[in-house]
Amino acid sequence: MTGKPLELEAMNWEAQYNNRAAVPDHPAVMGRWKVDAELSRTARPPVELTYGDRPREVMDLWEVAPDAPLAIFIHGGYWQALDKAWFSWISGPLLAHGISVAIPSYDLCPEVSLGRIVCQMRAVAELLRQRTGARPFVFGHSAGGHLAACLLSEGRASGALALSGVFDLEPLILTSLNNALDLDVTTARALSPIHWTPPNGDTLGGAALDCLVGGAETAEFIRQSRAMADVWAAKGVRTRFEVIEGLNHFTVLDPLAAVESGLVKRIVAMTRAG
Repeated sequence: MTGKPLELEAMNWEAQYNNRAAVPDHPAVMGRWKVDAELSRTARPPVELTYGDRPREVMDLWEVAPDAPLAIFIHGGYWQALDKAWFSWISGPLLAHGISVAIPSYDLCPEVSLGRIVCQMRAVAELLRQRTGARPFVFGHSAGGHLAACLLSEGRASGALALSGVFDLEPLILTSLNNALDLDVTTARALSPIHWTPPNGDTLGGAALDCLVGGAETAEFIRQSRAMADVWAAKGVRTRFEVIEGLNHFTVLDPLAAVESGLVKRIVAMTRAG
């Protein structure tokens, strides 16, 4: 593991990474996501695009205009829960700023491997690049932050912002989350973007990574974001680490609902910069 991880026994690793247990009122927050998503889809229905042959290889797309800058949001759920329909509400504030938005679903572990999910997000980014003629900006939450960093590393995104991302997967081996992920040390390291080659800093776009995390999250989630920003910055990437005080692993998404929030404005600026 990169950085200086907490010296914890296996049970404490579980406490550090089991966000639903750490936030007892998470059902209420997630219930709000679902209601707001349904309202958003009713008010402005998306176009559904397929990016593969499997049922979950689909994405929702809201286009402001054919030449508008585009941002992809990749949802979390530890690569084993949720889908695009939970997060339609994220589109509205960005659309108001002239940013088109795509939100993909993907297959879930253990039905597929985590490596397969990374490949699915590559397909999403490539389809949208072909559609728009430019690399998309990508932002994601939790597992989605991991996937966003993977795409940025490979030059498939113009920039990335990760909310509460997991960039070093080795600690997950010691948790119940690994029952579905089935990681060993070799595969965990191979799929950890903190160990990947960072994007070329001389390339226009493709070299900016923001790592944001809630101040009420566990110490390990804060360490993950700080370490990712530090490691890539040392290799020449323009990174930014920020703790958003008072927010936990679920409420850290709340600022995405406000048109004038600092987080929305940051995503707009990074998307336009690409």
